[in-house]
Amino acid sequence: MKRITQFFILALLVVSCGSYQSTSEVDLTDVPEEDIVRIANDDIEYEIIIIEPGFNTWLASMAKPEGYYSQSYMEARNIVNVIEWNNRVMQPQTYDPNLYELRIDYNSNIDYGYDVNYKLFNYFNYFQLTYKQRLSSFVPRI
Repeated sequence: MKRITQFFILALLVVSCGSYQSTSEVDLTDVPEEDIVRIANDDIEYEIIIIEPGFNTWLASMAKPEGYYSQSYMEARNIVNVIEWNNRVMQPQTYDPNLYELRIDYNSNIDYGYDVNYKLFNYFNYFQLTYKQRLSSFVPRI
């Protein structure tokens, strides 16, 4: 019996290790071009890819223009939102795993630049308004 239990645990570990999908393995070939937003800072080699129908249109028509918020303001909000987002990714039994699919690797000690912070900040606003989610005590505003 002890041998069967050990085998079962080993088999479970092998199966669970194969279920992890890296963010670099996401296939973008079937996604319409207008639904993909690429946010990159080539100087420090960071990139965010947002695949969200309607976000490009919302960003162009509803979001405050670039320069409206300071980079430090957006960084502070992004840090809070990323922490909560990643907490929700790790709790698929509590939060919809279709909404919170992948972790966001955002380090507060790295200067990602204005463009990256602007688009990430606005994505969080779009996400919260569109899906009626609250990631923090801050009310998303446009």
